[in-house]
Amino acid sequence: MSSRTELPVVSDLNVVSLLETLVSLNTENPPGRELEAARFLAGVLESLGCEVTLDEFEPGRANVIATYVNGPGPTFAFNTHIDVVPAGADWEYDPFVARIADDRLYARGACDAKGPLAAMVMAVADLIASRDRWSGTLMAIFVADEEVGSAGAKHFAAITEQAIDYVVVGEPTSNQPVIAHKGSLRPIVRIHGKSAHSGTPDLGINALYEAAKLVGLVERTHRQVKCHHHHLVGNASLTITRLNGGHADNVVPDRCDLMLDRRMVPGESEAQVRSDIQAMLDLAANEFGLHTEIVEWKATTGGASETEQSHPVVAATVEAARRVAANGEVNIGGFQGGCDLVHFRKLGANGVVIGPGSLAVAHQPEEFVPLAELESAVGLYRDIVLGLLKRAAV
Repeated sequence: MSSRTELPVVSDLNVVSLLETLVSLNTENPPGRELEAARFLAGVLESLGCEVTLDEFEPGRANVIATYVNGPGPTFAFNTHIDVVPAGADWEYDPFVARIADDRLYARGACDAKGPLAAMVMAVADLIASRDRWSGTLMAIFVADEEVGSAGAKHFAAITEQAIDYVVVGEPTSNQPVIAHKGSLRPIVRIHGKSAHSGTPDLGINALYEAAKLVGLVERTHRQVKCHHHHLVGNASLTITRLNGGHADNVVPDRCDLMLDRRMVPGESEAQVRSDIQAMLDLAANEFGLHTEIVEWKATTGGASETEQSHPVVAATVEAARRVAANGEVNIGGFQGGCDLVHFRKLGANGVVIGPGSLAVAHQPEEFVPLAELESAVGLYRDIVLGLLKRAAV
């Protein structure tokens, strides 16, 4: 294992103080910087009695894989991410110093997803302390790069030989269960033209004008795409999020790049969506004579995913969530965005997304997690495991 961070390992674990330490470790992505926080987490989990691997799969980027074997039974994994989005501007206070006010903890990553991360570590501590109540294998898989391309989760899925039966993914859901999420693909489409002096534009083919023809076709295609509907996550979509063309003030541009953002719903396959995008470009060639190519597929979190509502992991999560809900009401929902659940589903694990905090304040200045939700998430996570890894009667 790599050397640990110089930060002291927490000896008297407390979810609030643990979160205060985690948000102080800058893991903005880009560029990443997860290694220091990963070393800290590895030390905490080792001190609890877990067998820990610190997997630095790229320089400065690491996953933490902790395992605690407690007799025969299924394997349950906690998963969330170590990275956070860039803090940005408009913060009233330092975004990497936790501030507690109005029964909330404010900081970058407070809810997305270091609040769930801290609660999961505390749940591991509780479960090890009460190991006579359950039987099986408990894992904590905390990964890098979820906010950009899920490199950490993809790497773990590619190398793991451990069968995982159940997974709970920590994301801000106000401690309500989420069983489905959208996926995304982001191709960069290059439209080719022909350069010429801007004083004699008719001698060239302006790639920006050519791109405008494709823009209209993308809009038409979106109207077809959004007919793909899922009852928990809504409609699929296709839109343009970036446009880049031209290299000089007096030159007709010979190329223009568009970034497409295709959001998929459960039931859509990545292979079919890629084929559909290429079919749209083929249509552009036939209708408008456009010369296009896909020059890159940008890294994304991945495809769409869904766990059957009837699965035991959903039932255990609903039961645990009901115990911590203020009014006992639980609503099963879906994510408009993506997360790492899809990569565990590809491994054969069934899972749920749940955690303290709200997506409405994630990625925003003055991000926060309510302290009541943070503290109740510890028992929520613990009780999900106890509901699934019941010790057989002797």
